[in-house]
Amino acid sequence: MLSDSLKKTIRQAHTNIAEQLEGYRPRAGQNYLVAEIAKTLGGDYHKSQRVCVIEAGTGTGKSLAYCLGALPMALAKKKKLIISTATVALQEQLLNKELPFFREHSGLDFKFDLVKGRQRYICVQKLLAAVSGEETQMSLMPTTSAPLSAMEQRCLQELAKAYQDKRWQGDRDSWADTIPDKVWNLIACDKHACQRQLKSHNLCPFHLARQKIAQMDVLVINHALLLADLELGGGTILSDPEDTFYVIDEAHHLPHITRDFSSAAATIKGTIDWLDKLLKFSGKMANVVVSQKAIGQNFKLNDTANDANKVLRQVRDMLDQSDYSYNDDDTHRFLHGEVPEQLKARAKDIADATQDALRALSKMHDALTLDVNDGDVQGFIADPILAESGQYINRLEQLNKLWFSYATKGEGTPHARWIKRLDYKHHHDYLLCDCPIEVGFYLKDHLWRECAGAVLCSATLSAMGNFDHFARESGLSNEPGVKYIKADSPFDYAKQAQLHIPQTKTDPTDKAFSDYLAEALPDYMDKKKANLVLFASYWQMDHVVAKLRKQDWQILVQGELSREELLKRHQAAIDLGAGSILFGTQSLSEGLDLPGKYLENLVITKIPFAVPTSPVEEAQAEFIQSKGGNPFLSITVPDAAKKLVQSCGRLLRKETDSGRITILDRRLVTKRYGKAMLDTLPPFAKQID
Repeated sequence: MLSDSLKKTIRQAHTNIAEQLEGYRPRAGQNYLVAEIAKTLGGDYHKSQRVCVIEAGTGTGKSLAYCLGALPMALAKKKKLIISTATVALQEQLLNKELPFFREHSGLDFKFDLVKGRQRYICVQKLLAAVSGEETQMSLMPTTSAPLSAMEQRCLQELAKAYQDKRWQGDRDSWADTIPDKVWNLIACDKHACQRQLKSHNLCPFHLARQKIAQMDVLVINHALLLADLELGGGTILSDPEDTFYVIDEAHHLPHITRDFSSAAATIKGTIDWLDKLLKFSGKMANVVVSQKAIGQNFKLNDTANDANKVLRQVRDMLDQSDYSYNDDDTHRFLHGEVPEQLKARAKDIADATQDALRALSKMHDALTLDVNDGDVQGFIADPILAESGQYINRLEQLNKLWFSYATKGEGTPHARWIKRLDYKHHHDYLLCDCPIEVGFYLKDHLWRECAGAVLCSATLSAMGNFDHFARESGLSNEPGVKYIKADSPFDYAKQAQLHIPQTKTDPTDKAFSDYLAEALPDYMDKKKANLVLFASYWQMDHVVAKLRKQDWQILVQGELSREELLKRHQAAIDLGAGSILFGTQSLSEGLDLPGKYLENLVITKIPFAVPTSPVEEAQAEFIQSKGGNPFLSITVPDAAKKLVQSCGRLLRKETDSGRITILDRRLVTKRYGKAMLDTLPPFAKQID
């Protein structure tokens, strides 16, 4: 329960902030959020499971609300507050604006910092080796098999000089210019080569950054880093979940990012090639390691890598001779994720062999690390060997993950498994893929039931009037301690915007719909204002653009320029008093912020239904059907409803904004699911022809 002193602290912080915010007006929705977040984390609703799911649209001030509701609680309970986001833009907003302002004016004393993944930092040893032109270092990465270009060499020299002169802290994000991937892959920190117990790595940027974590009260991270910590058991990279309050902002991304994080893939012939290289490398490593135990591990590594290679060749021959049916995308998906017995048996052999190889190489790696610490092997000799073995350990981990999954029966958690044929100039290969269909159980077991408390928030978490879809995806269904909250928006939707659904000549499912759009769109675009037109597919957008440009329409098109350049040109045209027309797909609308005069006319050509063409989406639909469900109603419609809300949310960004939304899809009024979608949209003034 919230104590009186804590309630007083939160109220005082809120008052302090309100006094410093220019034009601040009390918002009932925001006050409600602050109270509900504090009550949830304080255990008012459930003693042990303290989780709330919040849908808060633009203008509700959700970041201020969770700072006010969660931070005083975290400080009082001596818990760490971790704020996880899906996008860099939100991280920058929190770090450069929200949190500094909150610390300065709230009256609360706290420290905060950004925590980034290891791969965002340089390894100093790798940087120095690369600058000195060591051939071993250059040959580690497949991407660096060709010499660096003159531009890349210059970049490498500039990075080294800036780091040595202490003008750069050694992380990729703080370098003003773009660092080419080829250069970065050569010098990036990795968990196997850059170990803290090695004296030469004590002062590496990554380890210095990690030392600061313990001193911080608030950590800002991304969802991928959160999942990386959970995969290691929680508390390895970040604070222990049981000692942490989490704020998962942009929470609608979490299930999909978790799914991607849990997937695995590997080629057949490509793997055979690098396993052959591993056999050569193991001998080189054995010659450097002093420990006698490592010599025995070298023999084991050779035996097991050879075993894996032998079976992989059998799989290659089997796939060459198989009668699998491949689609137009050269993909064969295993129905219900069930791998044929012949392949499953070989998968088990490969999984066992790669597990043994991984164990042997890891022991050699640890032995060499110990040799360096004991002074038996010099660091400059060991570092490139450790870097290379680290690459192979990473690859073996991924390889084992894939084949272990292929070797298991299709029971329990449903998986999508598929093969994609890869054709090159003179040869071909097979890419085998595995991805869990449902990841809610993982989040439930590793996060929701382990953490001290969690706040999940986004502008779009509900669909069709409830949170059921998101709850199922994220593992919160039937959890007793979860509180679901919808925050009222401060916008007067009926006064600020009109939603128009006109009569149309052609149905969106008709092949002629693209030609119809090219004919009809000029009636709904205003050359004197800021327009955004959203399409359901790139193909349809490009088809319409080609026809309209023949009529001299000036259009900015997603994909023809970078997102940044598109918005820059769009805003510049509006600032000059001219109109601008911006065409894009659903992906452009995600996080797009065009307030005031920069967007007054929004046209949505079609309900953004996703076509289940990817193997994962097909497997998802298949799984729901096998349980007697309807994939269209349980997946496709809720996803489309959320995307439609998201698209409409582009128009009003502030309480002073106004404009018009036109949707050229009559299914919103002719279909039962369409009417339900229409009801989930904000209460705009409606004109339905």
